Amino acid sequence: MKLLFVADPLESFKTYKDSTYAMMREAAARGHTLMACRCEDLRWQRGEQVLGFVRDIELTGRAGQGGHDWFRAAQQAPDERPQPLAEVDAVIMRKDPPFDSEYFYATHLLSQAEREGARIFNRPAALREHPEKLAILEFPQFISPTLVTRDAADIRRFHAEHGDIILKPLDGMGGMGIFRVGPDGLNLGSIVETLNRGGAQTVMVQKYLPEIVQGDKRVLLVGGEPVPFALARIPQGSEIRGNLAVGGKGVAQPLSTRDREIATTLAPVLSGRGLLLVGLDIIGDCLTEINVTSPTGFQEISQQSGFDVAKMFVDALEAALRLGTQASGARA
Repeated sequence: MKLLFVADPLESFKTYKDSTYAMMREAAARGHTLMACRCEDLRWQRGEQVLGFVRDIELTGRAGQGGHDWFRAAQQAPDERPQPLAEVDAVIMRKDPPFDSEYFYATHLLSQAEREGARIFNRPAALREHPEKLAILEFPQFISPTLVTRDAADIRRFHAEHGDIILKPLDGMGGMGIFRVGPDGLNLGSIVETLNRGGAQTVMVQKYLPEIVQGDKRVLLVGGEPVPFALARIPQGSEIRGNLAVGGKGVAQPLSTRDREIATTLAPVLSGRGLLLVGLDIIGDCLTEINVTSPTGFQEISQQSGFDVAKMFVDALEAALRLGTQASGARA
């Protein structure tokens, strides 16, 4: 198969932990052809199909801390070239957050490519419909006390009720912009002003979950099935955030009964909407985020548990293509 990965620049990959690299490595081992481009390389013009200006690549087997020694240009196509998306077997959208205006526009170009016959995972419409923090609101039975508002008075009332709270912007990633305010309310006003920008920006506020000390668990759903191991991202030192990007320690562990309950409830719903790969974030018994843009954790889980997540992903991708579906939902 010909696979096109829409991702960040290849030279920026940290291949020792990058999940997109793990996907590529498994696909290449099966003989699939690899191409890559960035969101800014997508183009549409009247009378033409959506194009990606792509690089045909081969893996060298030299994975390291960074740089570009892990791939080389394919000999038959050493230069960037235009590639209609409808003429590859699958387009795998793996652009990292933030989900900004340009990401949004890219999903619309990908939706147009879908109308032209392209097969895209995760589906562009599903990416747009599942903002990673707000998507949890659909499943209130699994979430902690949560408030979404622009209003500073609402936030003060929520703090008075729950005492110990977490505040975060809706467009943050990697733990960026997350604040904890304890029962003393220290700096609550300043933090609200910073996050809601005088009422111009919406904020999510949640009751603090002390189980964070045991880790912010990443539970992966692949093709409508949960990976049997989670990656618990455990805060270090005085940090309240478990995100690996801010120094959290990743520990693979079997799914708990509650993890599996949440995962098996959400998996068929999200898969049916065209989400082949989803990353649920769970603290204690509570769902905190639904990640759909470029969920990670493949390599950490595989290295520590022995369960091959990349194999499960490529198996699911191949199965979806054979069935003529976008994930397990109907093709657009």
